[in-house]
Amino acid sequence: MLLFSKILRTGLATEPLIAGDDTLLTLAREVEARTRRLLGRALAIREVDAGSCNGCELEITGLMSPVYDSERFGIHFVASPRHADLLLVTGPVTRNMEVPLRKTWEATPDPKLVVAVGDCARTCGVFRGSYAIVGSVDAVVPVDVFVDGCPPEPADILRGILAALGRRPGR
Repeated sequence: MLLFSKILRTGLATEPLIAGDDTLLTLAREVEARTRRLLGRALAIREVDAGSCNGCELEITGLMSPVYDSERFGIHFVASPRHADLLLVTGPVTRNMEVPLRKTWEATPDPKLVVAVGDCARTCGVFRGSYAIVGSVDAVVPVDVFVDGCPPEPADILRGILAALGRRPGR
């Protein structure tokens, strides 16, 4: 009962979607169409946090939320890299994540795609120079597409996925 009354007192705490903005919907449909054409099925994504602050993960999780609902467009996040078509990697690569990231990349079946999400994945951001950082994602595994932003918006992440699919053999 206390929780319900708190919810009623607080009200809505989210921003409304911009009416008439179909950008995300259009991008998600493009990803779905290209994936179906290339793979004949849904796109399987394995997300790897290589040492980020979790800002990018919040935006990636947003893609799976009821607002964006990427599942309806055939974008599935999988638990095993062995089932993945694409790796979505966030953050600079820490010393503790260098080997796990490399092993995840090796376990992903060919032809694998890698999308590095966020400024830290490319430049190490505020973590640059830290004793705990190995370097950017492309210093550890080959990267097909970088998605800039701190953190990037869900639409930018979808654009990165779409760009990576455009680089996949057999397109």
